[in-house]
Amino acid sequence: MDVLGLMGAVGFLVARFVPLAKLPFWGCELRQRTGWPCPGCGLTRVAERMALGNVAGAWEANPLGTVAALLFAVATLISIAHLAFKLPIPIVELTRREASALRWSIAVLAILNYAFVIAKTRFPGFL
Repeated sequence: MDVLGLMGAVGFLVARFVPLAKLPFWGCELRQRTGWPCPGCGLTRVAERMALGNVAGAWEANPLGTVAALLFAVATLISIAHLAFKLPIPIVELTRREASALRWSIAVLAILNYAFVIAKTRFPGFL
């Protein structure tokens, strides 16, 4: 959990203070070559907008990426509480059935998210 918290904190700091989207080599190669977005299109915008506190704008760029960024923020807060106040880290244990349901849910959400990203990119007036 502490590693995830550290990764979240570093990611938010980089997104806040380093203009990654303005770097000449930064961008989606698939979208540049084909016009079609990749499943991760919008994640740089999500990181930048979340670092500025613009959750609605981040959601507009990539909903599943926004959820992931929020989970990194929660991991950062848990890590800070753990390191600063010696609070125990919560342990989540799933049954085999719950783990299977979670995997299937994540797969379905990833497909729906990619459909959303395609619709926003290819058909901007649709959504």
